[in-house]
Amino acid sequence: MFQGETAITIDDKGRLAVPTAYRELVARECDNRLVITYNPFESGSLYLYPLTIWERVRDQVNKLPKAKAVNRTMQLKLVGAAAFVELDGNGRITVPPSHRAAVGIEKKAVLLGMGDKFELWSEQAHHAQIRQTISDDDLSDELLDLQL
Repeated sequence: MFQGETAITIDDKGRLAVPTAYRELVARECDNRLVITYNPFESGSLYLYPLTIWERVRDQVNKLPKAKAVNRTMQLKLVGAAAFVELDGNGRITVPPSHRAAVGIEKKAVLLGMGDKFELWSEQAHHAQIRQTISDDDLSDELLDLQL
């Protein structure tokens, strides 16, 4: 559904314009609403889910046994921090100030289409991720099976 990389500017009110290529899709498939929350695996980025995908993820995460600390952390970062955001008439969403501050998003960011969701990265964190390379030691059987 979503793919590609877009450099984004965040305005003084914390708004970003959803790329025009995705606006109709977000309007049609998501009723102009997305859910924003922390990426529990990478610092410096947020997840933006369509509501239907979010509900499935939320339910799976909430079913995890709360007796394990890692499960509680996942629930806190994904479910506890989730906020609904809606496209305004100009195709913009407002990223909550707490979310922007926690991941270091200021004026410049990068929006990545990751199939079923978007990832919103601080410019610095995105550049650091892109500069990392995958070494032979990192290759799993699944990666070795890819025909790139």
